[in-house]
Amino acid sequence: MFTNFYIYITTNQYRTTIYIGVTNNIQRRISQHYFDSQNEKKSFAGKYNCYELVYYEGFQYAKDAIYREKQLKRWSRKKKNQLIETVNPKWESLNNEVF
Repeated sequence: MFTNFYIYITTNQYRTTIYIGVTNNIQRRISQHYFDSQNEKKSFAGKYNCYELVYYEGFQYAKDAIYREKQLKRWSRKKKNQLIETVNPKWESLNNEVF
């Protein structure tokens, strides 16, 4: 199976704010979040410095990734935290895994 699309969760340095997104190029997207946080701060992720990747899932089809993104965005913060902690209990940055 090819992974062409991703849902991802980023957070800030203090792990107080999270951002959930979908992309077909996770490296480029994380770079965009970082750039925006250092410069214009126009996006939510940029404004709140959410460029530390803490969770991601790969999908073959865009529709599946979009469905999952919408599903996660409806979840409570507690449930989102639990999801992250299933694969990343210490909320360590996973940026190096995708670069």
